[in-house]
Amino acid sequence: MYKTELVEEIAAQAEIPKAAAAKALKAMIDTVVATVAKGDTVVLPGFGTFKSTKRAARTGRHPQTGVALKIAATTVPKFTAGTIFKTAVTTPKKKKK
Repeated sequence: MYKTELVEEIAAQAEIPKAAAAKALKAMIDTVVATVAKGDTVVLPGFGTFKSTKRAARTGRHPQTGVALKIAATTVPKFTAGTIFKTAVTTPKKKKK
């Protein structure tokens, strides 16, 4: 599903215009990005948690030459799925006969 399809689905379910759904989705994404960039955590109960984590410096290898490379420490975003989301994805669907 692409962003435009998501906006259409939000608009249909919330019974609001597509423009309003797009604006709300953009505001939500911008807020999550800004909050996680500051180092804070965004928790949406049942859906999941967005946070930033530190990745330690490590040694890697160049795939073609095999030469050892130093990879610097960095901060990366992380999403952890919530219980309701995990259950919905992992529960086997019953097949129709």
